[in-house]
Amino acid sequence: MSFVTTEQMLLDAQAGGYAVGAFNVENMEMVQAVVAAAEELKAPVIMQTTPSTIKYAGFYYYSMSKAAAEAASVPVAVHLDHGDSFELVMQALRAGYTSIMIDGSHNTFEDNIALSKKVVDACSPIKVPVEAELGKVGGKEDDLEGGTGGYTDPYKAKEFVERTKASSLAVAIGTAHGVYAGTPKLDFNRLSEIRKSVDIPLVLHGASGLSAEDVMESIKRGICKVNFATELRIAFSNGVKEFLKKFPDAFDPKKYNAVGRENVKQLVMNRMKICGCLGKAMR
Repeated sequence: MSFVTTEQMLLDAQAGGYAVGAFNVENMEMVQAVVAAAEELKAPVIMQTTPSTIKYAGFYYYSMSKAAAEAASVPVAVHLDHGDSFELVMQALRAGYTSIMIDGSHNTFEDNIALSKKVVDACSPIKVPVEAELGKVGGKEDDLEGGTGGYTDPYKAKEFVERTKASSLAVAIGTAHGVYAGTPKLDFNRLSEIRKSVDIPLVLHGASGLSAEDVMESIKRGICKVNFATELRIAFSNGVKEFLKKFPDAFDPKKYNAVGRENVKQLVMNRMKICGCLGKAMR
């Protein structure tokens, strides 16, 4: 079985100087596309769902992701992205998620620590790793509202990790969720300082729309997991729109969804190459 947690794959990425791509999935075709890309490139992969996808469809997306993971020949983890409450985390754990994010970044520093530690304490007995966030990634995606964001303080990061015992840390260095209004300017020096302060894998959110050079520089400076969401939605939707524009009388969802699926697969393969995780499932 290739259904795994994120712990070892991120530690391997940290040791190997690459990152694992984490892709938000919104339907069966996107699940199929992500796993097919990972299989073709022999890459470990993380599939993610947000609180809004769970609100929309319960744990249907998780069930599809699990089925695909169990049939895969490469390591696949299913991750709760931006878990927004202890209650939702518990639901995800009971459902079977193999990785959890608790996002307490909208809280005060002390409240963020308290919530993150509570989640870590609940997940540790069953060895499910926990990603926490310090600083606030800006922008808007689904029900997630990050506003203008707020940078991660390297010195607070050290204390945060020591007190929460989180397995990985999402950092804010100038990225944003959703579609960028302009060209993002990332604070790479801040990222390097955070890397010096903490020894756990670091996570980059808001990578949709970043240049390949920015992503690779982030990985060079310590990022081990890179999240992609918005651009997968755009790729899938564009495929469907293109098909229906060409065949306006089409009514079989399998026909136009297949085009969206292929668009997503090609995009995911491209992002995996940028992350440098090709062939890492075969180590």
